[in-house]
Amino acid sequence: MADFQRPTLCCCRKVLTVPSKSCEGGRGMGHCHRVDIASASNFHSFKLRHFHLDLRLNFAIKEMTGWQVLELVPVQPGVQTLILDTHPSLLIHSIDCKVPGTAGAPDTSLSLTYRVDPFTDYGSSLNISLPAAVIRPHRAFQITIRYTTTDGPAIWWLDAELTCGQTRPLVFTQGHSVCNRSFFPCFDTPAVKSTYSATIRVPEGVTVLMSASRSAYSKRDRVFQFSMEFPVPAYLVALVAGDLQPADIGPRSRVWAEPCVLTCAVSKLGGSVERWLGVAEGLFGPYVWGRYDIVFLPPSFPIVAMENPCLTFIISSILESREFLLIDVIHEIAHGWFGNAVTNATWEEMWLSEGLATYAQRRITTEAYGEAFTCLETVFRLDALHRQMRLLGDNNPVSKLQVKFEPGVNPSSLMNLFTYEKGFCFVSYLSQLSGDIKRFDSFLRAYIEQFKFSSVVAQDLLEFFLGFFPELKESCVSQREGLEFERWLNGCGPPLCEPDLSAGGVLTDPVQQLCELWGSETPDTQAIATFDLTSWSTFQIVLFLDRLLDRSPLSHEVMTRLSCCYSALLDGMNAEVQIRWLQIVVRNSFYPDLPRVRSFLHKHTSRMYTVPLYEDLCSGVMKYFAVEVFYQTQARLHPNLCRTLQQILYQTSAVPTGAASPLLSPPAPAPAPTDPPTPGTIALRDVNVSA
Repeated sequence: MADFQRPTLCCCRKVLTVPSKSCEGGRGMGHCHRVDIASASNFHSFKLRHFHLDLRLNFAIKEMTGWQVLELVPVQPGVQTLILDTHPSLLIHSIDCKVPGTAGAPDTSLSLTYRVDPFTDYGSSLNISLPAAVIRPHRAFQITIRYTTTDGPAIWWLDAELTCGQTRPLVFTQGHSVCNRSFFPCFDTPAVKSTYSATIRVPEGVTVLMSASRSAYSKRDRVFQFSMEFPVPAYLVALVAGDLQPADIGPRSRVWAEPCVLTCAVSKLGGSVERWLGVAEGLFGPYVWGRYDIVFLPPSFPIVAMENPCLTFIISSILESREFLLIDVIHEIAHGWFGNAVTNATWEEMWLSEGLATYAQRRITTEAYGEAFTCLETVFRLDALHRQMRLLGDNNPVSKLQVKFEPGVNPSSLMNLFTYEKGFCFVSYLSQLSGDIKRFDSFLRAYIEQFKFSSVVAQDLLEFFLGFFPELKESCVSQREGLEFERWLNGCGPPLCEPDLSAGGVLTDPVQQLCELWGSETPDTQAIATFDLTSWSTFQIVLFLDRLLDRSPLSHEVMTRLSCCYSALLDGMNAEVQIRWLQIVVRNSFYPDLPRVRSFLHKHTSRMYTVPLYEDLCSGVMKYFAVEVFYQTQARLHPNLCRTLQQILYQTSAVPTGAASPLLSPPAPAPAPTDPPTPGTIALRDVNVSA
């Protein structure tokens, strides 16, 4: 998630003299003095200048082997131990330290002692004893860690059968939130940023991409080299390797995909990405990451998209829906400024990345496609937020923007719609307070310029906001009754206010009218027939189906009429539309359309489409059907997804008599961050997951 700008700071000059609460290190690494309980490391004690990875990928045994070199500077006196985050799936072979020579003598290499201690179920701590000769305040030193890592939470090895082309294997990494400690030992906290480089060695026929610029490539030796010149947090280091082909779609953008996907990806995105980047730069300042490339990954990719710098990862399944693809790519572009350039210092304030990126995404779509389209998409997402609120209750602490979680809680479990949509509503409220959306655009440009390449807490954003708009500070808007900033941040429940979305009425009003017609005791079929869904956009149709779903249970007579009117039509539409109709079918036990559910689950093997349907099937009267379909399709599902579905099936006791398959024995828990947890029964497809 990252991009930048260079505005004049005019009226916020006086704020620049105030010591920031953000992570220190200016345009380099931050060392936030706020505790990150998701990290076992002692990142406050060192400044990480740079690290280098040198890894060989072995697809036959699904293993990465090599070494990592870290360049560190002690910033606290008396520290004799370096503590890094790691994971049980990562095996340390040795750790060496380069000791500077004295009186002209050459440097020497010293083997270091270390131990690995338990930390949480998503990681361990690597404790490295440092010799006194190394610990010199503010003087850099290097350590080299030789290690092997296999199939930890960050690393997804796909056999050829699980790729789109089903010809060659593929591997990708997914670091958000705390997974990359299984990829390489690190300060696995968003508070720390550093530059990095990498040398990756692969077999013949494999192309490697990373969230960095490719600096060199040796075709003979199959060695790819990369360099990231701007500081990034550990979770934004990403790698993908497989049968990937490129196609340029703009002066600084390229699509990468398996050959069988490439043509479709180019046709859906050609020309659009540069336009979106241009709009974003006009709003928020220059895009500093150089390239904005996109790699389309197989359906096993566990989330929708990930904003890795220079290279967005996105699931190929989303290509079916042009509108969802548009929104997801623009959201990841927005992260170039909000999330990658300026990052939340702890996972307890993820809204600082996701809420701001969602606001920025909607500024871009408003400029590119008009206010009505943006309001329609926002209404659709806020409907999902209120649906989740009804599920969780008004007093659930996960609805806070500043979520406090206990030690051991996986930050990935905090990925929910509040992070995105409640955060968006708070940023929209700040925009409203500014009195002029263009003035607020100027504030966001200044905010990025002030804090880029660092990590921040909410206090940084809000103090900078009040400094930029001194008249608001003087009028004490932060204490306005019922809308206090503190209440926004630490209050449970829905947003304190929502933006005016009436400009979307031309698109949302027909949706609501049709819903009301179907909700009446005797639906007026003549009036219903006047609504032509073939002329509606995808977002209109999914909003209609979601609102129908909210009205469940529906009578068998209504379901019969709905099926008669729409089933055949929806069969020809994209998966985002189809899954919503099928959820209506399942939740209302409408058996005539059950074959459509089977066909859909045989075709779609991504988590965002399978998990919601299996949850609905197993919470109703169709458990045996779910087990049957699972048996038929499990060979085409990623093992992590299989474990998730086994848990759904097992927890609901959906085992038919005589079915003795070991697959339905109590499954071993999957690595916690590997399959992102579903927030209640709200599908992750309703969350603009950037992580």
